[in-house]
Amino acid sequence: MKSFVLTCERWSSGLALAGACAMLALASSLGMFQILMRFVFEEPAEWTEVLIRFSLIWMVFLAIPVAFRQGAMVSVDVLYRWSPPALRRVLDAVVCLASLTLMGVLIWWGWDYARRGGVQTMAGLESLSMFWAYLAIPVGGVFSIPGIIGNLLDPRREELETAQ
Repeated sequence: MKSFVLTCERWSSGLALAGACAMLALASSLGMFQILMRFVFEEPAEWTEVLIRFSLIWMVFLAIPVAFRQGAMVSVDVLYRWSPPALRRVLDAVVCLASLTLMGVLIWWGWDYARRGGVQTMAGLESLSMFWAYLAIPVGGVFSIPGIIGNLLDPRREELETAQ
């Protein structure tokens, strides 16, 4: 069961990271296009600014699962270093529970926020609903859950272990 969960986590985190990388590439490309249009052709493309912001939001929320998997989101290093192994597992469980609770709140309210924001349109892109920008919140939360559980089952603390 543990190996199945970790395989699913690896797959979902890889998919989320690929999406985050694609959003970074899109934001970079649109930024270069905007610079070219504004300063070389003196015809600014205002729509690129909106899409850059949109892609950066998605990039952040899709990269969060990888940070959770690496144990980089919630860190109690000093307490963890000073604790005996039994207390370390308790700390891992508390951090996991707190993180899952936070993700539950983000998924619930993020979905509600996306639905309510669906009536708005993006300034500069009137044909695109704000639903798609706000949807990054619950999607990032859903992708984070396997990373949080994966970190509990198979913690990665290479940085913490080398610092001791």
